[in-house]
Amino acid sequence: MLRLEKIFQQDDSLFIDISIILRSFFVFLSIYIYSILEFFSIYDLFNFSIYATSNYFYFSLIFLFSYFIFSFIFRVTKKRYVVHYLSFLMNDILPLLISIPFTLYLLFIFKINFNINVNILYLLLFLIFNLFLLRKILDKFYNNLLDNNNIQRNIMLVGSIEAISKILNEKKDKINIYKCCFIKDNFKGNLKEARFNLKIPVFTNESEIRMILEYHELGQIWILDDDNRSLVNYFLDTVVKFSVDIIIVDVKNNLKNNFKLLSDNLINNKYTYSNYQTSRFYGLSLLIKLLFDKVFSILFLLLVSPLLIIIIFFIYIEDGLPIFFSEESAGWDGRRFNVYKMRIFKKDQQNKKTKIDKKEYLKIGKIINKYRIDELPQFLNILKGDMSIVGPRPHILKDDLIYAKVFKMFLKRNKAAPGLTGWAQIKGFRGKDVTSENIKKRMEHDIWYMNNWSIWLDLYIICKTFYAFFDKPKR
Repeated sequence: MLRLEKIFQQDDSLFIDISIILRSFFVFLSIYIYSILEFFSIYDLFNFSIYATSNYFYFSLIFLFSYFIFSFIFRVTKKRYVVHYLSFLMNDILPLLISIPFTLYLLFIFKINFNINVNILYLLLFLIFNLFLLRKILDKFYNNLLDNNNIQRNIMLVGSIEAISKILNEKKDKINIYKCCFIKDNFKGNLKEARFNLKIPVFTNESEIRMILEYHELGQIWILDDDNRSLVNYFLDTVVKFSVDIIIVDVKNNLKNNFKLLSDNLINNKYTYSNYQTSRFYGLSLLIKLLFDKVFSILFLLLVSPLLIIIIFFIYIEDGLPIFFSEESAGWDGRRFNVYKMRIFKKDQQNKKTKIDKKEYLKIGKIINKYRIDELPQFLNILKGDMSIVGPRPHILKDDLIYAKVFKMFLKRNKAAPGLTGWAQIKGFRGKDVTSENIKKRMEHDIWYMNNWSIWLDLYIICKTFYAFFDKPKR
């Protein structure tokens, strides 16, 4: 699983950038095809020498560069990919029309021979037609992502009943899915009537918000600001501890049509918003992280497969099946998943809640535990998309709930995929020590990691893990 909904959680920048790269390549490919078909047949399309000696060789190279640059400069749709003919004209055709005279000018400056004739007009029409086809394909693909619920944002609306009604009655972006809403319990009106009018699940502060977030698989909380600052602050204090993105939507005023293109931050093309607390894990950086997780996990499992086979054999010989066991943990946004581990205790001791005596270890289990080999099956969790190579270490679900009652911000650790290793682990806060001080330090380091995350930080943590592996954990 590539977690597309997380990649596009904040905006469509990655999809827009990929579309620009595809359009630029498509423009180059169109010129290449045209340069051959101008005097030759379709059977000569793979004859590169025809293109290299054609009138369009240097023209195509300069045009590719200029179209690519102007596409980024004139990218009007900065936050969301828009399926509209105006977007096509602004994002696809405008860079094309500007690139042609710019390319001709550069050819003239560098004294590169180029025969200007009526065929340039035909080439322009050919490029516009091909860009139109590509745009239709991209629009179709984007709509399929929406229709298949791959990139949609599951949202909880938080605010007054009037503000929530205002948002629900607006024409919304297809990417936004309003799953439920949260209101203050002492509102004026009848709760049953509110649920009937709003037509989505309505919760109050008597509800267990963590369970709501998990059940509805929420990725964002929208706090609706209708000029009641005390109510906004109340809602912020209520939801700030949970592991989902929080944004504040200004529903007091809507942006006039004349100024819509001047703002990058618009909800339903109408209301401005600000990011109060949002994850850094999205876009191209997250895609790279996810792809790295998959490739690294496959290569590492292949590398250690002989060792795993030997250990599996010894566990089976000593105590039979099962070889593995799992524990329920909280993942990204608090969604539950099973963490896989190798069995290191005897069968009748594995699920005991009390402290287990060292005599109850399997003989091979002591070695497995000492070198943390029992954690290797978690690479399967990474391949499934439940975990990452680097991230906050997962705790058993019941422990998560206990720690959350002690530390207000503890659940913030779930704003990213749990990791096989993490910032807290390389700093020495790992192991079986579950004192309040140790857990607090782990939480603080995990939150620091999520607030400062980058691909380079992940690589640094992976490298440091090999050194920290042999250090004694801090107490």
